[in-house]
Amino acid sequence: MIAHRLSTVQRADKIVVLDSGNIAEIGSHTELMAKKGLYYHLASQQLEE
Repeated sequence: MIAHRLSTVQRADKIVVLDSGNIAEIGSHTELMAKKGLYYHLASQQLEE
């Protein structure tokens, strides 16, 4: 599944975050939020809206 909305992927077992076609991060929503990497920053922006 490819998605741009956090609500679509946050319950997935594994999320693969791509940046310019390359894998930037892999993990669950909780794991990726704890890393405070690209996924965290993208998710934080969506949660503010």
